[in-house]
Amino acid sequence: MKYYVVKYSGPFGFIKPWTAVRDGETFSQQFLTPSIVEGIEKKLFPELLDIRGIQKIKRHRLNYLGIDVQQERTWSKGGFKASRDKGKWKTNLAIINRGIMLDPHLYLVFLDKKDAEKAIQEHVCLCRNEDVMLPSEILELSETDFDEIDGFELLFDGDKNSMFKVGHNRFDDVAEMLGQLKIYGNPIRQSLS
Repeated sequence: MKYYVVKYSGPFGFIKPWTAVRDGETFSQQFLTPSIVEGIEKKLFPELLDIRGIQKIKRHRLNYLGIDVQQERTWSKGGFKASRDKGKWKTNLAIINRGIMLDPHLYLVFLDKKDAEKAIQEHVCLCRNEDVMLPSEILELSETDFDEIDGFELLFDGDKNSMFKVGHNRFDDVAEMLGQLKIYGNPIRQSLS
C-alpha cells in the first residue's frame, strides 16, 4: 500500500494534556489525540465539517528537537481583575511554565494523492493558533518506509487492554478517547531536518 505523506514543520508547538487545567508547570503532550487529528482534518477539508469521525488522515507521526520551558502570563476566566486589600494591590494574574516542543515535524498520511495535494496547500496548527506548521513536501512511501520515520504516534484502534485514556472528544458528544502510544526510533531529533 502506498502512502502519500505530507510533512509539516513549525518553530514550536504545545499540545495541552487533557489533565492539565491551570497547572503551574505543564509539558506538552507528545502525541495527537483523535479529536486533534479530526480537527486538523476538518481544517484541511472543510467539506467534512458535518461528517463525524476521521475520514482522510490514516496515520500521523510527530517528532521534535527538544523541550524548552517558557513562562506565560495568564489570568483566571473572566478577564483581568485588580483589587486593593490591606493597602496592597492583588490581581488574578499568574505565571505558568509550559514545556514547549521545539521545531516539531508532523507527518500526515493520506491514501489518496489528491488529498495530499490539497493538504499541502494549507497550514495546520497543533492545538493553539500560534503553533502554525507549514507544509514542505509530499513523500510517497510504503507503510514500511513510513514506519522508519522517528516519532510518536497514537493508535486509535486496537486492543482496548493496551490503551489508555487521552481525553474527551469534542466532535463526538465528549465521548471518552482511548489510544495506544507507539514510539518509533528516537522521537527527539538531533538535527533540524
